Amino acid sequence: MAATACGGADDGGGTQDRTLTVLAASSLTEAFDDLETVFEREHDGVDVRLSYDSSAVLAEQVIQGAPADVLATADETTMRKVVKADAAAGDPVLFASNTLVIATPPGNPGNVRGVRDLGRATFAVCVPQAPCGDAAQRLLTLDGSTAKPTTEEQNVKGVLTKVTLGEVDAGLVYRSDAQAAGDDVETVEAENASEVVNVDPIVVLVDSDAADLARDWVDLVVSKQGQKVLAAHGFGPAA
Repeated sequence: MAATACGGADDGGGTQDRTLTVLAASSLTEAFDDLETVFEREHDGVDVRLSYDSSAVLAEQVIQGAPADVLATADETTMRKVVKADAAAGDPVLFASNTLVIATPPGNPGNVRGVRDLGRATFAVCVPQAPCGDAAQRLLTLDGSTAKPTTEEQNVKGVLTKVTLGEVDAGLVYRSDAQAAGDDVETVEAENASEVVNVDPIVVLVDSDAADLARDWVDLVVSKQGQKVLAAHGFGPAA
């Protein structure tokens, strides 16, 4: 990802460099970073700019007119707000799914063995308006837990940071993020996690200045190659 724009006037024979701006949920960081490499290799002169944050934050940016070409969120509810605001060019495409796990610091010092142990532990979740936070609340409710989080973070990477720094005993994060953290965390399976599945949609944005490239990015994400990359990073299929 270049820090500055690569564009410039065509001097008469060369191909003008182009930029593709992709807004994506934080949970997609590692997978989309890999796909960026693939896309730029296949599209000479194209600079893919990836911006990651909570889906709720990104959706609001799009609705408020932030310039971007593609949006990928961590749940369908957030994407529906973008569609309702007429900011999507066409119907979103579902491309992956994710479930929650419990991440703990190495050695699991809080001895958290499941969701019910969170009631006696310090733990982090995403803010309720973020898909990962909504999923965490649904999981706690499904388990009958009345545990209250110690801290709420803007996105799932923020939750992971609290865990890896040892500031909490546990965090409810996506399986893909726990996998990306590697040896920095231990993963504990969350009971009933299979009942709380977030499905990720992606869409070309109506104000895109590079709609052709945006469609190519979506095509890559849903292709066999894209799905293989996502699976390698812990994502499940969309259906």
